[in-house]
Amino acid sequence: MNINFEKMATETRNPNTMNLDQMTPLEIVTVMNQEDALIPKAIEPHLNDIAQVVKWGVDSVSKGGRIFYMGAGTSGRLGVLDASECPPTFGVKPEVVVGLIAGGEQAFIKAKEGAEDDRELGKQDLVDRGLTKDDLVIGLAASGRTPYVLGGLEYAKEVGCHTAAVTCNADSILGKTAEVGIDVVIGPEVLTGSTRLKAGTAQKMILNMFSTAIMVGCGKAYSNLMVDVQQTNEKLVARARRIVMQATGVDEQLADEKIREAGGSCKTAITMILAGIDAEEAKKRLEAAGGHVRQAIS
Repeated sequence: MNINFEKMATETRNPNTMNLDQMTPLEIVTVMNQEDALIPKAIEPHLNDIAQVVKWGVDSVSKGGRIFYMGAGTSGRLGVLDASECPPTFGVKPEVVVGLIAGGEQAFIKAKEGAEDDRELGKQDLVDRGLTKDDLVIGLAASGRTPYVLGGLEYAKEVGCHTAAVTCNADSILGKTAEVGIDVVIGPEVLTGSTRLKAGTAQKMILNMFSTAIMVGCGKAYSNLMVDVQQTNEKLVARARRIVMQATGVDEQLADEKIREAGGSCKTAITMILAGIDAEEAKKRLEAAGGHVRQAIS
């Protein structure tokens, strides 16, 4: 694949940092902060497309499908990070949101040379996971041309999946390949070509939008409370108690009692309290409501 780096915004030199090596520490962090402040405005024109991807994600998860993030290097690591935080935050199984990085899990810690240039590897990683038309595949690449991601998106389209791409260069190859291309042009990096900076931050912000909005759409929140939080440590046990108290207005003792009766489920405990029902009935109502507390208590 021929690459014209001169036309890629992520590879051009930033006129505001031409004397980066002569700046004081305060000057460096100040200009970085100023450049980072440009990112939300660059994302704003793409909110409709981001929302469309969210709708697809809600539909996929509701039908038992999965969400796949695919990327290499920083983009791949960000996808793995967002995916790995979904189970403790939203109570979903690890296979619901999956982060795929070129070169496999070991590439998260140490780059695997050449893996991102393997188009067939992108396809094979999805084949190995039994991709179906109910899944959603989201490609992540600052450059917008990573062969690993391109191979994955092309295969996903063959399967019949919805596809999206998040890049940081206009009119990207990946953006044109995916059903929805989100090409967020954030301009040249403070350190030329270091796309772990603004490009990485832009992708992380969009991933936050994807996973949070999708999970809220799947009933993983009541008001703005994460009612499916998993109690895997002392902090999260305390958070679960606090969530039940905030959602219902009960005291600590009653919150703990209802959480125990609910088998550790905040969502069930909240439904029990607000609807004045027992755990068994609360579980039935939640199942009928697709996990949405507000519907279960109405």
